[in-house]
Amino acid sequence: MSINQSGWRPTAPQAGGADAPTFTGNKALMLEEALIFEIGDTATTGVDFTGVAAAPASDRLGGLARSAPIGLPGLAEPEAVRHYTRLSRQNYAIDLGLFPLGSCTMKHNPRLNEKMARLPGFSDVHPLAPVDTVQGALEVIHQLAHWLVTLTGMTSVAMSPKAGAHGELCGILAIKAALAKRGEGHRTVILVPESAHGTNPATAAFAGFSVEDIPATVDGRVDTAALIARLGPDVAGVMITNPNTCGLFERDLKTISDAVHAAGGYVYCDGANFNAIVGRVRPGDLGVDAMHINLHKTFSTPHGGGGPGSGPVVFSEALTPFAPLPFVEKTEAGFHLVEEENAEDHHADSFGRMVAFHGQMGMFTRALTYILSHGADGLRQVAEDAVLNANYVLRSLEDTLDAPFATSGPCMHEAIFSDAGLAEGFSTIDIAKALIDEGFHPMTMYFPLVVHGAMLVEPTETESKAALDQFIGALRSVAERAKAGDQALKTAPHFAPRARLDETRAARKPILVWKEPVPVAAAAE
Repeated sequence: MSINQSGWRPTAPQAGGADAPTFTGNKALMLEEALIFEIGDTATTGVDFTGVAAAPASDRLGGLARSAPIGLPGLAEPEAVRHYTRLSRQNYAIDLGLFPLGSCTMKHNPRLNEKMARLPGFSDVHPLAPVDTVQGALEVIHQLAHWLVTLTGMTSVAMSPKAGAHGELCGILAIKAALAKRGEGHRTVILVPESAHGTNPATAAFAGFSVEDIPATVDGRVDTAALIARLGPDVAGVMITNPNTCGLFERDLKTISDAVHAAGGYVYCDGANFNAIVGRVRPGDLGVDAMHINLHKTFSTPHGGGGPGSGPVVFSEALTPFAPLPFVEKTEAGFHLVEEENAEDHHADSFGRMVAFHGQMGMFTRALTYILSHGADGLRQVAEDAVLNANYVLRSLEDTLDAPFATSGPCMHEAIFSDAGLAEGFSTIDIAKALIDEGFHPMTMYFPLVVHGAMLVEPTETESKAALDQFIGALRSVAERAKAGDQALKTAPHFAPRARLDETRAARKPILVWKEPVPVAAAAE
């Protein structure tokens, strides 16, 4: 045993070791849990049914009624509750500790936001409700739209896209519609810098464009000269991420935008990293024509499984006529939804709809609550603290881990490291797996691709100095072990519910359907 600032804790497996067997498979409060199919019995149910008619009643399923057993396990209520509770204890979450995933902005979700989203009228609103019965909800959408436009310095916003990549598609489709209106369908190339988000080229290709890479300079930014040299009559636009995925601000973005516009193209900015500049920089002032905003990143709506997602897209004056429907409009009579193209109105050139309805009401309510509770000064501080925390991580670890862009000036919201300098045979994955033993979710690994063995860390603004110091200490300790060639790292994690998996095999040959195991006697026959 050894002592640290937190008190006594084991630094190595004690008598019997971490793998010492127990009868149950449990390790104190880390409870082993089988698959739900192995707990329950597909032939029984946790509920008693009495008095069931011998002949089933007629149905209206048109011959589509189930003709075979459903095959789901029957569990009593305590069994079901314990199963999912035990699984939840094996899951890492932002409410447990720092979530260092780079480019994801895994910040704390204020409970005030959750309380507001659960108010009647927001939590139970229905998309088909008569417009005159949901005026408050429409006002929330309209007010959030106003602040998104104000914060970005743009002209309009489409609220309906469901997530970041969906928002990217929205922006690219607006660009495509604008080019079609100009009779320039020959512009079929989208330029995507190496430092852009990985979804950008996929979005452009999905929309029917050809994608060409633009290289990065040695300091991790877009090669502006190479981009400008490639502009021509076949280029529809550029998709650029700012701040980029190297955690750096693209200081030449205005120069790039001016050149792209002069060549007849449009500028799409990936707004996933807007959290680093909100309240400080307006993308519209940099010549951006379209940009999606991930509400779960910048404005603190739940991330991932806590969704659903929301990715509003702001537009410049040039692209506003081509934005999708629907949108909320304020009139003297109140708020109403513009849902149809009108040849005599300002939305006659809309490219249409992206979704059936109007967006994600819960996310809108949370985001507006976040904006109003922070105010202008608070949102500015969000960006400042996010950048401060990332630079603290970078400068605290650059003497231990290779930081390829440490000499490029301060980073923005995330710090990037590489596996250069580790002992031979050790790589990023060994660092990541060992961090699990330290009680942290690993950082983003092997991305961006411009850095070999990349480790991308984004602490966000919601972490305290004490939390950052603990993470820095853990990462430093693991890195020093990797540089010293500690072979124990090659089999980490040792304290997690499961040991290191064959991730390549798991990705290429996943077992997605549970099958009843064949009894040993039958298998032998």
